[in-house]
Amino acid sequence: MTPKNSLGASKPAYLLVAVCLLSVTASASTAYLSYTGTLANPESDVELTFALSSASLVTFQTWGFGGGTNAAGTPIAAGGFDSLIALFSGSGPTAAMVTDGSGDPLADADNLSNPPFSYIGNCPPAGLVAIGVDNDCGDDNMHFNLPAGAYTLVLTDANYIPLAVYDNGTLGEGFSDLTGGVFQTCDPNDGTCITPAGNYAVDIVSSGLAVPEPGTFSLLGGCLAGLAVLKRFQNRRRAPNTNGGSL
Repeated sequence: MTPKNSLGASKPAYLLVAVCLLSVTASASTAYLSYTGTLANPESDVELTFALSSASLVTFQTWGFGGGTNAAGTPIAAGGFDSLIALFSGSGPTAAMVTDGSGDPLADADNLSNPPFSYIGNCPPAGLVAIGVDNDCGDDNMHFNLPAGAYTLVLTDANYIPLAVYDNGTLGEGFSDLTGGVFQTCDPNDGTCITPAGNYAVDIVSSGLAVPEPGTFSLLGGCLAGLAVLKRFQNRRRAPNTNGGSL
């Protein structure tokens, strides 16, 4: 007879349940959203909405300019535009610029002077691109502790700047267009310029994201399937009981 505990469940079944719960918990602790795409033109923007179910540290990282490996483990090629990211609370035109305790907007780009968020320590993990005599960084890295709630991360060309960055206003204020209609990045030292593509890649990483990590459901499904197989296996092992029960 298979040993049972006081609840009547077999020890192998309990072990499998424990493994499933630990695996799903481990996945949920490293939740992320990874986005890739191409802007139609320099006067375009990407508005990425997400929610935090609990207060947590959130990291935003772009990869499109210098390349690297994103949170999903996908290699990102260099060659995209140097980007700007700005964080808003809520969504749509009324979404409000998020600021720190000192009133600094949560925005980052290689042409913004916005300490402590920009321009400080953005590369690595993203790579550098040779422009003239220098190797330049055009990607963004920003992290901040945020309360639970709904947010919008806006991603644009670094020269297409949300006006809310200047006055801590709303997304509905629009943008300041300094692009000249082209994706272009110039080295500040020798003036050499390149014209990259419209490709972008950005990660949102946080333990508080209100979405399952990709693969969590498939992992849980596999565990449940394993429990079903184990139950059928145990039933097949039980000998018939002529008294109407099972041993």
